[in-house]
Amino acid sequence: MTMSIGTMTARPARGPLAGLVAHLVLSTALAATTGLTGSGWVAGIAYAIALYVLLRTGLERAGMRALGAANAVTLGRAVLVGGVTALVVTSFSQSISLPVLVTLVGVALALDGVDGQVARRTGTTSSLGARFDMEIDAFLILVLSVYVGSTYGWWAIAIGAFRYVFVAAMWAAPWLNGALPPKFSRKVVAALQGVVLVVVTADLLPHGLSFAALAVALISLTWSFGRDIAWLRRTELTRRTATARTPLTRRIPAVRIPSQRRRRTASANV
Repeated sequence: MTMSIGTMTARPARGPLAGLVAHLVLSTALAATTGLTGSGWVAGIAYAIALYVLLRTGLERAGMRALGAANAVTLGRAVLVGGVTALVVTSFSQSISLPVLVTLVGVALALDGVDGQVARRTGTTSSLGARFDMEIDAFLILVLSVYVGSTYGWWAIAIGAFRYVFVAAMWAAPWLNGALPPKFSRKVVAALQGVVLVVVTADLLPHGLSFAALAVALISLTWSFGRDIAWLRRTELTRRTATARTPLTRRIPAVRIPSQRRRRTASANV
């Protein structure tokens, strides 16, 4: 069996593996400069392994042999989020360098729009890339909400946990998985969560203002999710009502039974 160099260098595992190695390099650098606890190391490594497995599985299912430029940018963001995760878990046991944490978060957020632009300019947009980008954003919000929750109250974790609770609820109520109409306000609310969490993480506001900003972010997120859930529920009820009013004869496909004459003709031909 012959194997070309192009085939060897385009294996689906190569991109995810590069991300795993990059995370190890970043974690080593953080441990040498700012310090990481054992739990921080474990959390970071667990995140990196999960990223490797999920990304490789996604590439194989999508039939993609390489990440592409846009997904490579997203992978870089994902590696930075892994470093943020290790630092946040470390902060539970010892103090960490706030400038380093804010820098990692800031760069990860700054690159958020870059991968989309690269995908559009190179014509390499894909459902995998969109999902990859969304999941990294969601996990970063969750990690930051955990970090600020240790100072301002664990209720703040709801900011990051909201989406994961919504996804879990889809198992019990599949109608929540319906398509939502595009809303500009939904994008504004999502951006607000990131901005507020970064500002609070960087400790740029007095404690009272930071508390109020987190409360506003959570209230706006609750409103956004509540509105979407209400819309999905109305859509599902409308669908059920339309199905119930449809005559039974229209819902059950008719079965064609050959006439007596056709059956006789068929017998004669045999």
